[in-house]
Amino acid sequence: MTTLPDRYHVETVVGVTLAVISAACTVLARVQLGKSFTLTPQPRELVTHGLYSRLQHPIYIFVDLTIGGIALALHRWYAPLPLAISWPRQMRNARAESRVLREKFRERYELYRDATWF
Repeated sequence: MTTLPDRYHVETVVGVTLAVISAACTVLARVQLGKSFTLTPQPRELVTHGLYSRLQHPIYIFVDLTIGGIALALHRWYAPLPLAISWPRQMRNARAESRVLREKFRERYELYRDATWF
């Protein structure tokens, strides 16, 4: 007789799976960003290939999904706190990056932004 896994087990598996896949996507996005990666917004090049062909800020998205997956897998009330802290910072950083990219690449950036998500 087979039994369905309990909710705790399912959440753990889903959380770990989400965290692993999202962490891999974070690394992939970082590699695809190449020399354009900086700790502060600096418009070196408008990266529009790979994950960046669909998402404007894939590193931020996948870091937050990784944190969310870890929080889901841990089953602790405090586990989502890092996400609650990082999400507003990620949004602020994404706006700052968008601003400097818009200033440097102008129409090219607007076309890119219109063709991508977040």
